[in-house]
Amino acid sequence: MTRHSRNCTANSVYSYHERKRDAEASGYGALKARYGKDGVKDFDCCSLSLHPCKNPVISREGYLYDRVSIIEYILTRKKEIKKKTAEFEKQCNKDKLELEELGAAEERSMMEKFLKSEASGASASMAARAAPEAEATISTGTKRGTFVSSISNMKGDLAKKLPSYWIPSLTPDNKQTRINKPEQKVLCPMSDRPLRMKDLITVKFTRLDPEASFSSIEGHKERYKCPMTGDVLRNTVPCAVLRQTGDVVTMEAVNFIKKDMKHPLTGQSLMEKDIIPMQRGGTGFASANARLCGVKARPVMQA
Repeated sequence: MTRHSRNCTANSVYSYHERKRDAEASGYGALKARYGKDGVKDFDCCSLSLHPCKNPVISREGYLYDRVSIIEYILTRKKEIKKKTAEFEKQCNKDKLELEELGAAEERSMMEKFLKSEASGASASMAARAAPEAEATISTGTKRGTFVSSISNMKGDLAKKLPSYWIPSLTPDNKQTRINKPEQKVLCPMSDRPLRMKDLITVKFTRLDPEASFSSIEGHKERYKCPMTGDVLRNTVPCAVLRQTGDVVTMEAVNFIKKDMKHPLTGQSLMEKDIIPMQRGGTGFASANARLCGVKARPVMQA
């Protein structure tokens, strides 16, 4: 088959490059792009600060954090929870006070209704005599203007209570936002599961050069290795953490460990929960570690 150029129009196949070029030019359809190398978090970087971990710790779900960053996050979240809890309790106390006031007002209303019913029998004769006089007042119209004008909310004493009819605080629809009861547990910023400081496991990376300091290897791409197989750890190499010692080994080494469930360095017995796979492929601006492709939604043409 002959080789065609990228912009060749004689080809019967609508190529990928032609579709991509036409989609960008037309302005319709979703645009997808895979994140570059600079947008991908390294396997030994903190999920919060995105910098290489100096004192790495890992959660039960396999998310790596720097100890200083995750402790600062937990303390900040606890302060926010304490503040929101105080606001929620204040709202509950206010609701309780309003209910008590409504109950007292209802009791007063029932008392007034009872007194009126008791006095109605005594004033029945007086009301019968006052009825003709009321009809004469309405028919003359001398006091009709006063009766009608009293309906306005800007007359008399009402003008002091309602200086302007458009004030938002005096409108019946102006209600404060209700505060829901806050979650009392600190949640992991990556997995949204409960996170406690005592559940964090200290991680131990085996350096390629045992005598090298952290500052000297921080700028290198190849910094650590598997203590069992000696393979260099990279973003493309799946890894796991052994809970007892915190050593980071490759998943290839884990396959050998699962045969007898013994720690390769100390000989301790292991369980399935003692092997924590590390989450890989996180980005600096994505909430999920498996999300490596950005999508921009645009208008779609429908037939």
